[in-house]
Amino acid sequence: MPLLTVGHRGLMGVEPENTLRSFRRAEGEGVDVIELDLHVSKDGALVVMHDAEVDRTTDGTGAVGDLTLAELRRLDAGLGERIPVFEDVLTAVRAPLQAEIKDRAAARLLAEVIREQGLHDRVTVISFHDEALRETREQLPEQPIGLVAGRSSPTAPERARELGARLVSLELQWLDADTVARCHAADLEVITWTVNTPEELARVRELGLDGVVTDHPEIRRSAGRAG
Repeated sequence: MPLLTVGHRGLMGVEPENTLRSFRRAEGEGVDVIELDLHVSKDGALVVMHDAEVDRTTDGTGAVGDLTLAELRRLDAGLGERIPVFEDVLTAVRAPLQAEIKDRAAARLLAEVIREQGLHDRVTVISFHDEALRETREQLPEQPIGLVAGRSSPTAPERARELGARLVSLELQWLDADTVARCHAADLEVITWTVNTPEELARVRELGLDGVVTDHPEIRRSAGRAG
């Protein structure tokens, strides 16, 4: 049975993560949804970056929140790519997006963009942090939201229900049949990260999950929905 496929930071197994190149590759490979991460720059831009610091994924150093957008734009994010802002992604690809936020500040800024550009049906706001999702819910009561969890995956059904989430994205190694059953009983769609091997994909099917987050196009082709 086909699974929903989510491109992790684009397709970071084959392209520099969270860059327009990676997002375009993911869309070209046919993922159903593209996942990305957001931080806020010193001057209030929604910057697409996973880490709070730029050191790991660029040729620069320092915290995203201590750098202006102009300073961030000068950094090489891999293969000559520049750090995008969220609005860049909206124009670069047409796929649905999962936008992961870390805090209330990012939630408020993202809500403004969603409201101004009418993105309710295109963007699902996801987070590990309940407070960030609560802020999204306060700003946009009808916006689709999703809870992300790792070790705390067994408590996800109850937390997601309290938050009003429609989706949970849970780490595969912490998933078991009971957690999946409780999620489905609560009408939650269950996807898992990060699925990069045939063995992991087989476990996904065994658990009866709804989708996978992957770094690799090969997994998308093995798991994905046609069309």
